Parts: sequence; C-alpha cells; structure tokens
Amino acid sequence: MSVSVIELNQLTKAYGSARGISNLSFTVEQGEIFGFIGPNGAGKSTTIRTLLGLIKPTSGSAAIFGKDTVQHGTEIRKEIGYLPSEVFYYDHMKVKDLLNYSASFYKKDCRSRIKELADSMNLDLNKRINDLSLGNKKKVGIIQGLLHEPKLIILDEPTSGLDPLMQQTFFELLEQENKKGATILFSSHILSEVQRLCDRVAIIKEGKLVKLEKMSVLKADSYKRIKLETTAPIPLHYFQLSGVHELEVKGSMIQFLYKGNLNVITAKLAAIEINNLWLEEPDLEEIFMHYYEREG
Repeated sequence: MSVSVIELNQLTKAYGSARGISNLSFTVEQGEIFGFIGPNGAGKSTTIRTLLGLIKPTSGSAAIFGKDTVQHGTEIRKEIGYLPSEVFYYDHMKVKDLLNYSASFYKKDCRSRIKELADSMNLDLNKRINDLSLGNKKKVGIIQGLLHEPKLIILDEPTSGLDPLMQQTFFELLEQENKKGATILFSSHILSEVQRLCDRVAIIKEGKLVKLEKMSVLKADSYKRIKLETTAPIPLHYFQLSGVHELEVKGSMIQFLYKGNLNVITAKLAAIEINNLWLEEPDLEEIFMHYYEREG
C-alpha cells in the first residue's frame, strides 16, 4: 500500500488580481521522484512556499508526512531538504561555517556528510560566500538542503547556474538519495530534466493543474514521430488519414506525427516498399506543448 508523503487538497493562494494558485490537489507517494512543471510564472514557487508553510494558503490545505503544514510546520521542516529557486547568504561567511551553522538546527553531527557532499560537488569549503560564482552558490544551497539526509527533498529550479557536468553529478546524487529512500519533488521549467528523473509529473498552467500522469503513460498516450524512406515516391494522399499530423513528403522521404491505433498505421506501411524506417518517442517538450497551448 502506497503512503502519501505530500498531499494537497484544493490548495489555493490568491493575490487579488495577480495570479496565485487555485484548487491544486495531488499527492506525492513515498519514494517517488515527482515532477512539477510549468513555465516561469505558472505558480510552481507559490505552490512550494505554501506547501512549506512559508506563506499561508487562502483556502484548502496541504499535509506532509500526514501532518498539516500550517499547524505542524516547524516539526515537519526538520525532515525536509529545501532548495529555493534563488539562494541568498551572508557574504562574509566561509562556506564551511555557513553549512555547520545550518547543520546545528538539526542537532546531529553532519561534518562528514558535508565533506562528502562538497567533494562530490567539487566545492571549496574554505572560500567565502562573496567569492563564489553563481554556480558555486547553488552548490552551497544543494549541500545545505541535503546535509541532514532529509526524508523529503523539495527542489525549485535546482540546476540554474550549474554547468552541464555538474548537473550530471547533481542528478546522480539525487538518484542516490532516492535509492536510500528519500522522496523528491522536482520543480522545473526544463523539461529534459524532468523527463530523465521523474516517475510522475504534474503540469501547472496559470496556477491550475492541467495534467497529472505517470511519465510512461504520458509518453505512451502521445504522438509518435514516424519517418520513412521509400523505394519510390508515394502520393501525398496515401498518408492523409485520421491521426496523422504535420505530414511532410519530399521525394522518397516522408515524415509525420501519428496518434492512434498503431495497427492501422503499420498496415499502411506494410503495403509499400520501404528502404528505411524511424519511429521516435516524443520528448516531454512535445507532450508539454500539447497541454499548454493557449486557447485561441
């Protein structure tokens, strides 16, 4: 039986005429890596801050580990690692002093854990905060969020400022924490990251939930990109059937998007002479845009 680590029930935060979030309801199960996606301004950070009890909801509720986040916020946050989208620190402090200060809130010896994380992230603990680049400040935030080995890790746009090699290291680190039992809420507008890491994904649009689905189902229920090279030119009308979109024919090269019964399209393909065939899964960006097209 699955256990919900996060539970949102009609969670709403209104800012007058400005957009907030409206009636968000979903759960994140224990051990999941859960993706929360939408472009900047969609309401991702507002959702996370409300979930963490940093701002009070207008209506609805949120629970973490089965406890209401408004009533039990202080208790809950001891078991959470949080990386905000932007990190700000006391510039004069050394990195090691800042991290040791952070560790003191959890009443446990985190020195070896801090060193282990700093080594993996290639971060110099003896540098002062104001001498660090944006990427290295983000590394400090990552270590700060993970040093107490939290049961729940909440990440808001975590890779901004990290170079591609360090992003890879960071993803491997998250996968290790997940294997040890940590649940992860991964909020991002970078779809390739979510596609790589996440089991399920929630898509948010203008403060409202528009889709909640397993990644595998999202991909299976989407368009396939089909490209083929034929031995002889095929007339355009041959592939003009239900489910075919963006059809392009250039001599013997044909490509299109297809959504529908695969037996129908494979029967069509079997009836012609083919030199080469490519069948591609859509990436999350194509899926995302399908749900995010603006009306009109």
